Amino acid sequence: MTELTLLQQAFEQESRANPYPIFAEMRKMPVAPQPDGTYVVSTYDEIVALLHDPRISSSGGPLGKSANAPFINRDPPEHDRLRRLATSHFGPPHRPNLVAELEPWLQETVDGLIDTIDGKSEIDVVDDFAYPFPVSAICRILGVPRDDEPKFHTWSEDMIEALGARFSPGDHSAVFQRAIQAANELGEYLAGLADAHRKDPGDDIISGLVTDDGPDGRMADEDVVATGRLLLIAGHETTVNLMANGMLTLLRHPAQLERLRNEPGYAIPMIEELLRFEPPVQVVPNRVALADIELGDTTIPKESHIVLVTASGNRDERRYADPDRFDPDRAEREHLSLGGGVHYCFGAPLARLEVQLALRTLARRLDNPRLLDDPPPYRPSPILRGPRHLGVQVDGIRPG
Repeated sequence: MTELTLLQQAFEQESRANPYPIFAEMRKMPVAPQPDGTYVVSTYDEIVALLHDPRISSSGGPLGKSANAPFINRDPPEHDRLRRLATSHFGPPHRPNLVAELEPWLQETVDGLIDTIDGKSEIDVVDDFAYPFPVSAICRILGVPRDDEPKFHTWSEDMIEALGARFSPGDHSAVFQRAIQAANELGEYLAGLADAHRKDPGDDIISGLVTDDGPDGRMADEDVVATGRLLLIAGHETTVNLMANGMLTLLRHPAQLERLRNEPGYAIPMIEELLRFEPPVQVVPNRVALADIELGDTTIPKESHIVLVTASGNRDERRYADPDRFDPDRAEREHLSLGGGVHYCFGAPLARLEVQLALRTLARRLDNPRLLDDPPPYRPSPILRGPRHLGVQVDGIRPG
């Protein structure tokens, strides 16, 4: 039997609860060639260099350069044009107050979800809270009818499970087939939604995309679908994981949970440390070298696939003091969890606000929360890592 590479070991389901010792082994060889010709990069400085290197393409994912690829899998200048079109309906400079104006509704949604679990002695933070909250938010922003929100759970699960499967041993053809079917069904749904918003536009991103006649021109129909699919999936999957990882980390660090309960402003540095310590996105798997690239003592040949293990870089002992310690007061706040360069996370302001509100409110309203299972069961994806369920016992729910 062929010995597994460190990347394959990290991607095994039994490693999901704690991949960090394997990442520490990876960092002994910052740029590591793999048997299939892929290069795995696991240290902070080297990852930062590649995130900002124009000789790196983002078109190495399963969609490649196809018309169905979202802008995250495109390169400049097409990436830049599509991202500008999407950003113009999401934030500065055209709608600088969009996220801030959502805060009252977001807080109302958070409290409403917590109110529904009042009376329970055991709750599932994922099913009861961390999943429905960001789904409601991204659907509202995109213009998805509330009654359609449940449709996305299965589509999203099937598509996310396929991420990273190519690096794991075994036959994953059924996983890829489910992902393709889910992507097609979601695409058909979004195409119909775009048509409906074109005829009757509202104050949402999809309406803006299908009616925009700005200097960059109107986004093509297939790009509207690809952008909607990207924002819908990425806009909630990563936030679900960050909330669940965050609550799990706080329950393992009760002093930090108590401080958050008493100091609402503590949520701001705490979220940044959570992004470093337990990032929802562990690996960026889809980069390709457009030229020979010298990195440290290694030359990455042109056309090689590159995997950036950002979760490993976030715990690089050459960058952070005591990197395996959860410390929201640490001086080194920079992390790799939101990407870098032209592909810096599109939805970072919204995600930060959602998780701040969520964890702050959970800390304030859950009476004596404690874990039922540690570690909890994890979702199958090694790319987007988080608990599938997070069982918590409580003595009650405090008033909002």
